[in-house]
Amino acid sequence: MMKKTVAAGLAGSLLLATAAFAAESTTSTTTTRADASTYQGNWRSSKLVGVKVYNNNNENVGSIDDLLVDKTGAIKGVVIGVGGFLGMGEHLVAVSFDQVKFSDQPVQSTTAANASASGTSTSATTPPASTTTTGAATGTSSSSSMSSTKSRWYPDHAMINATKDQLKTMPEFSYSE
Repeated sequence: MMKKTVAAGLAGSLLLATAAFAAESTTSTTTTRADASTYQGNWRSSKLVGVKVYNNNNENVGSIDDLLVDKTGAIKGVVIGVGGFLGMGEHLVAVSFDQVKFSDQPVQSTTAANASASGTSTSATTPPASTTTTGAATGTSSSSSMSSTKSRWYPDHAMINATKDQLKTMPEFSYSE
């Protein structure tokens, strides 16, 4: 009795393995899989949400809250959350995608200790290196050639030519029903 059960189990396993192998070989020849290297240098939209936005004075003015795309998939606008604390009281504004510049390089800050008798220190923040990508309605073009930052699938930060106060005075963006 035990031999019949083992034999039936082996026969069934062989049938399933053969069917699975045949299905795998036919699907792999009819469809092509996209290799990650095919899309190297592109960014994941899910990773753009939350990216910090700085102005020309290297001051944090908010973060990306959403991306607005047209029916062809081109990014037309960026919704930026300005102000607020932990999402409370945040002012949402929408700006054209071409007004936002992206940088793969981290924001660099330089801290110099002040040797005064009071023991205070001063810090100055310098803008990042000039590796930027400018958003445009038709796509993006990057001037960076560093492979280590390209493998992250998202930029380090975004930049916009506006102060936090200017963004707060813009009409608030709302998602209409």
